[in-house]
Order: sequence, then structure tokens, then C-alpha cells
Amino acid sequence: MSKNKTPESKVMDQYTSHVLHNGISRRSFLSRAAMGTGAVAFTGLTGVGAQAATANNMEYVAKSSDGGATLDFMPKPKPIKDSQISSTQTFDVVVVGAGASGVPAALSAAENGAKVAVLQKQAIVVSQGNTGSGLDLPNCDKAAVEAMVARLMSDSAHRCSPDLLREWAYNSGEAVSWVIDRAKKGGAQVVDQGTGPQHGIHGVTEHKLNFITSYFGPKPYTTGDGMRDLAKTAEKAGVEFFFNTPANQLIQDASGKVIGVIAQNRDGSYHKFMAKKGVILSAGDYQNNKAMCDFFIPDLKNFERKQMDRNGDGFSMVYWAGGVIEPIGHTKMLHDFDAGPASMCDMPFLAVNRKGNRFVNETVAMSLMNNYLRDAENAGHYSQVFDSNYMEQAADWPGKLYSPEQMKKYMPEDPAEKKGVYASLTNTYSANTLEELAVKLECDPKTFVANVKRYNELCETGMDDDFGKPSSKMVPVLKPPFYGIHRRMRVSTLCSGMLVDKNHQALDADGNKIGGLFVIGNMAGGFYGGVDYPLTVFGLSLGRCYTFGYLAGKYVAKL
Repeated sequence: MSKNKTPESKVMDQYTSHVLHNGISRRSFLSRAAMGTGAVAFTGLTGVGAQAATANNMEYVAKSSDGGATLDFMPKPKPIKDSQISSTQTFDVVVVGAGASGVPAALSAAENGAKVAVLQKQAIVVSQGNTGSGLDLPNCDKAAVEAMVARLMSDSAHRCSPDLLREWAYNSGEAVSWVIDRAKKGGAQVVDQGTGPQHGIHGVTEHKLNFITSYFGPKPYTTGDGMRDLAKTAEKAGVEFFFNTPANQLIQDASGKVIGVIAQNRDGSYHKFMAKKGVILSAGDYQNNKAMCDFFIPDLKNFERKQMDRNGDGFSMVYWAGGVIEPIGHTKMLHDFDAGPASMCDMPFLAVNRKGNRFVNETVAMSLMNNYLRDAENAGHYSQVFDSNYMEQAADWPGKLYSPEQMKKYMPEDPAEKKGVYASLTNTYSANTLEELAVKLECDPKTFVANVKRYNELCETGMDDDFGKPSSKMVPVLKPPFYGIHRRMRVSTLCSGMLVDKNHQALDADGNKIGGLFVIGNMAGGFYGGVDYPLTVFGLSLGRCYTFGYLAGKYVAKL
């Protein structure tokens, strides 16, 4: 290793080395699997358990004629002859995927002088969520920025790339502000909410830490609408969008450099989009690809998916171009901000599972609750339960309480206007008896009432003998009306992907850059590393997408 590398570079090298050793590429997978390593090495299993894991993973693997691994869920693209190509167009930059990373990447590249095409398999720009966040760097102490990076490293079990986290930390405020400005020019409903929504950062640092928090809303207006408005600005800047035109495979020259994309229209015709400077892939995650999920993240077997058409087709393209997929143990995002107030989701009220049994120390954050609810019976369902004294009992808890009047818009039984919410997803109830509330929450009344009674007894003693919750968070459920929020954890996105460097350029199994190929958004790896997406920074996911799209577009345009 070169002596003049910074400490940060050395850490990045260690991260890259780990992923190269343990990640999945065509060349490396079979050799490790044959030795009983590879996929099994990430599980920590030995003996019979390791043999079973190997068998399960190898179910999807075959050896192709060139000696590399062929995974069933990433079949080798069929060769497309020149005679099958209906048209060829040449651009500086070709972006695959029009979402929260792809649209910013396209506009950023265009603003930096590039001729840009965007290929989108759907008929419209597609994204979701409302909030995207970045650090307001001029109003932050550097020590606070580094403390934020350290906290996010900890949130990801120290398995992520410090370089990529710093790319977000030191560029995100500029990028999110840019997205807000450019989206407004397209007619978007978007505001900067500042640091106000960032309830999770308390305790991260004693130094000055402030945020730019973009909010596309209120619901039902979302980031999907916002990105469609941003695309209008991009079109005015000269970006050409090709909808209903899914990318089929990458074009590489003799050296392996990616020089274009073959896409297919709905009429079945093939078209070449050549890229003089680079191809940026931002085609989304793989949550709707059952085989990929079973292989990389089997915990998700019983959870519903929020999105559609997330089939991992972009992963397949990068894989066959020589890219490396992050090791098994991919980061998942499951939450429910629609059933009841998002700002109350982490408040440690009594929690019961689908039957009505208390199942957890309620100080566990909502983003982690899915790990207690993976079985087929619960499948991500649980309810928060509290009584009419909650405004006083939880007044000093982190988050923001909604009054009974404010809560009405989350109550499907209440005639109040459902403004700023998805009416079909609201799932909050009140009742004058526990038995009645149990029915509304779809719990077994006898089980539910018995568990509330037991919980109240523990609250009276001030000691949680069942789950160890701190006495300061033990508040009884005694005074009607009683309230319940039935939350349903569904898969929002998967946050792990292909190995990239700090400029978002794809790397091969030797750690070499794949010429002309860049990966951003939820297709790109290295930014997360834990079991679950962290909610310390509210809006981190979209903030990362905006930032890396903004940076990648600018970088590729200037090549």
C-alpha cells in the first residue's frame, strides 16, 4: 500500500478488499463455493449448517462455458446481432433508470455540458417517499460532521465505506439544495424543512449540526411527483427521455470498457444508445425478484413489497460486465409511516403482535421491529397501544406527539378530512374498551386484554420483568378512550448493491475500475452495511440518491 495514502483511503482499501474477497462476481463465486467459503462465509455457519447453506446457495449456481459463475436469477444475456438493431443514437452520457438518482444524474450531466439520454422501462419517472436530507455544511462544525459520519458507520455495523459516507456528508447539502431549486423550476411542491424533522440526531454530537431537509408533499404528492417535475427541468436542459424502453444489456469494447446500452421498445425492436463518456446505471433494487431475495436476504420471505418492477435487471447487467455484488447480508428498509404519525413511530408505547401478545422491549426502533416479526403469522404486523393520558405520559419522549384531534386524519373510522396522508393506508383506532380496541386492531381480544393487564401490573411495580424496558418508559394503559396504531412493516427498498469507488465507478473482482460504467442509487453498494436501514438521519436514503446522482452526473460529464 502506498505510504502517502490518507487514513481514510486506507479504510476504503480495507472495505474494498473485504467486498472483493467476499462479494459475488462471476469469477470469484464458484472458486469460493467449492472451498466452502463465499456465501457461507458471511453466515458464520460451520459444519452441518454451513453444508446446508452451501446447498441452498448453490441451487442457483451453474458453471458457464467460460468458467465463470452463472446465477439463475442473473441469466447470461442472449447475443443481439447487429441485424436486429433498429436504430443507433450517440450521446455523451446514457442514464439507465429515471428515479431519485437517475433524474438528478441526467440533469447534472446536462448542466455540465453533456448530451444525455435517459432510458426508463416504465411509462413515467418513478420514485417514492417524501424526504431527502443533506448536511447544511456552512452551518455545521466539522467535528459535528465527522461525528455524524461516525454515527452512521456505527448504524451500519462498521461494514460500510467511510469514503462514500463522507461523499454524502460533504456534498449532500449542496446537492439537496440544488434538487429543491431545480425541481421548483419544474413546478414541484417542495420545501426545505431544515433541521426540524431530524429527531434522531439528538445525542450524536455536542457541536453544531444542521440539515437541509427537502420535503416533496404533502401526501399524496410524493418524491415520485417531484422527480417528474425535476424531469421537466431536465428536458428543458436538453435531456432526452426514452420511456417504455428498458435496457437489455451493456455494450463493451474489446478492453471491457462499457460504451453503450442496448434497449428494447415495447414493440420488441432493439435500439443502441452509445455513450462517449459513460453509462450511469440507476435501475433500482431487486425486491420483486424472489430468487435474488431468497439468495441474498432470505429474512424477507414473509414480508409484503411496497414497490413493483424492482427485478434486479440492472444488477444482472453490471454482473455480466464484470461487477461485484456486495456480500450476503444486504441492508433492508422496512417501515410504516402511514398507519399513524411518523413522528410517534419510535415512541416506546406498549407493543403487541398480531395476536395481541407483547413481544419486545419497546425501546427498539420501528426500523428494527421487522426482525421480531419475520414469521408467517405476524408478517411485519404489530400495534402500538396507549391510553388517553398519552400526551402527558410521553411529553418528554423523543419524537413529536399528535393530539387526539390531530390523530383523527389517521383514523379510517373518523370523518375528519384525510389531508396530507394516504387515506387507504391509515390504520389508527380509538375505543372505550380494550376488547373493542382489540377487534379494531385485529388481535385476539382475550389475549390482548390479558397482555395489557400484565403490562399494567409491571408498570405499577416500575420493573419490567418480562422485557427490561426502563421504568421511565413504563406507562400504563388504564384510562379510556384507548388508542392503537396498527403498523405494517413492508419492504420499501433494499439498500445493498454493486461495488463502486468514491466516484461511483463500478469495480471488477480485482478492484479495477470498469471503464465507462457507473452505478448509483439503491443499485450501488458500500453506503450501508447493517441488517436494517438506519433512521438516525430522516431522509438519508433519498438524500444519498440525490447527492450521488448529482455528483456522478457532473463527474461523468467532465470525463
